[in-house]
Amino acid sequence: MLNWLRTLLGRVRADPDTIPETLWQHTLAQYPFLAQRAAAEQSQLRTLAGQFLAGKEFSGAQGLVVTDEMAVAIAAQACLPVLHLGLDYYDDFKGIVVHPGAMLARREVMDDSGVVHRYSEVLLGEAMERGPVTLSWQDVAAAGESASQGYNVVVHEFIHKIDMRDGTANGCPPLPSRTAREAWQAVMQPAYDDFREQVAMAERFGGAPPWLDSYAATSPAEFFAVTCEAYFVNRPRFAQDFAALAGLFDEYFRRNRLSTQ
Repeated sequence: MLNWLRTLLGRVRADPDTIPETLWQHTLAQYPFLAQRAAAEQSQLRTLAGQFLAGKEFSGAQGLVVTDEMAVAIAAQACLPVLHLGLDYYDDFKGIVVHPGAMLARREVMDDSGVVHRYSEVLLGEAMERGPVTLSWQDVAAAGESASQGYNVVVHEFIHKIDMRDGTANGCPPLPSRTAREAWQAVMQPAYDDFREQVAMAERFGGAPPWLDSYAATSPAEFFAVTCEAYFVNRPRFAQDFAALAGLFDEYFRRNRLSTQ
């Protein structure tokens, strides 16, 4: 980390410094989906990102040095989903581990017969329940360009963090009542089913592939994370294919406030 962030982390965390103007303008230039937001939202995002940085600990893996520019880029994108919700959604962890690129995770699962299967999985990011977030800097750095495809690894992993606030990630964020959760699922489930059908038609019968990554079809939690990526970085294109979800996400992310957790 460079001078500004070192200085910030040494101060009283209740009164974080503002991200320097030059550094903030550099971030906006690198990520047009941030620069395209209204001036009031940009100002709010800048403040929130500064508070986020004051409360998190960044570390680089495989010898990577996390610079001010890298930390601010991650913070600004991570704060998009909680711009109107508040940073309380991220108060269950501190660590953010940044890898130069994709990482190899070793997995171990036991099947119904009690046989243990070990395998390796290539990851671009990972969010652990009440644990750190891991990110590929290569993908974070390319987020300005990949927004046209609705792709953003930072938003994806931090949506998982929001999803986990009320338990295991299941594609439904914290909501105040059973009625609210049922209303959420009434919109989300048909959209998920339709997307899975589109993916199946493309893979099995040569149908038109979906605009979004087919990985979204693997589970409701991944569908929530992948669709939120597109919603936050390319809402106009997202709304063409997911008009109902765009409205649902507008209602949740722009108006909701964190209730008792």
